[in-house]
Amino acid sequence: MASIVCRRSGLLRYQVVRSYATASSSTPRNPAFADKLASGPSLDDFISGDVDADPSPSRITLGNTKSPRLPSYLKTTIPTGQSFSSIKKDLRGLGLHTVCEEARCPNIGDCWGGSSDASPEENKRKATATIMLMGDTCTRGCRFCSVKTSRAPPPLDPHEPENTAEAVSRWGLGYIVLTSVDRDDLVDGGAAHFASTIRKIKQKAPNILVEALTGDFQGSKAEVELVAKSGLDVYAHNIETVEALTPFVRDRRAKFRQSLKVLEWAKEAGVKVTKTSIMLGVGETEEQVLDALKELRKSNVDVVTFGQYMRPTKKHMKVDRYVEPAEFEKWKQVAEDMGFLYVASGPLVRSSYKAGEFYIENILRGKANPARGVKAEVLSQGSTIETSST
Repeated sequence: MASIVCRRSGLLRYQVVRSYATASSSTPRNPAFADKLASGPSLDDFISGDVDADPSPSRITLGNTKSPRLPSYLKTTIPTGQSFSSIKKDLRGLGLHTVCEEARCPNIGDCWGGSSDASPEENKRKATATIMLMGDTCTRGCRFCSVKTSRAPPPLDPHEPENTAEAVSRWGLGYIVLTSVDRDDLVDGGAAHFASTIRKIKQKAPNILVEALTGDFQGSKAEVELVAKSGLDVYAHNIETVEALTPFVRDRRAKFRQSLKVLEWAKEAGVKVTKTSIMLGVGETEEQVLDALKELRKSNVDVVTFGQYMRPTKKHMKVDRYVEPAEFEKWKQVAEDMGFLYVASGPLVRSSYKAGEFYIENILRGKANPARGVKAEVLSQGSTIETSST
């Protein structure tokens, strides 16, 4: 700032002079790059195609180089096709929500896409769709899940059990998986709504096998038993991760031991098959995974699946590492040797990925040997649909 005395009034005036912290320099920051750019081809050269390829171009890396890069075996194609569009239209027409969409499942194209060689009817019979009951808004906020959250979600749709049963019977499927968001705002956690949906499906299509993937109902044994005794065939509840990481991965209201109790109560209520899922790549150790499997066997859990944690958005917890397919195969063998009835393990496997239902369906229909740890050949690959919960 400079001071100036006015000649007429004799008053002292101030003039603001704008300046920069450092003097400007005509010297480029990267002289080598500037020289290369100046001596390079012009726009006319590019238009005419008279440009020689640089045998050793400089490599520019964009993005965060500290995080592990997505391996090629985890990359999937954008879902398209007549079967995909048809299933999406049916779901929207009935006002139903799917975990496939809400949780951004990487298998949605595989499960909904069908085959170009098959007829639309055949694709529908083989499709696996995950319908999420009780709305699309969860009262919990697990750090791995992209489903919307709220302390006060919209009220339940009283017509949803009927609409869900109608959707299932319309597709003519042989095996379905129902799931839901957590509804801690409800007195019973939505257990009665869940049980009503299962009963209506069984009324409309008695031959359909039903798997229910439920929440923990805040550790209420009565609510777990209500769903377990509703006529379902498989009771699923995911522990998600090892015990030590549960407070950092799942919502604070979800507890490892509480989840084990849910699976135990379902078994005690007479459910034939119980099932759970574990994500790998969130920071777990080999010893912790092994301890989790031992606890699951103590709770008489029949089926376990292993899958890679995939970060849905930048707002969610980071991926600790991408697990190699060989390690998934190792855990499959370890779990089978421990006596689990069925194990699905792979980078893109999810808790109700369609590959698992083919075997479980045959167990429930008595077409395979139910002895623990014994692999049975799949005699008929029945079609599946998942209708889900987090």
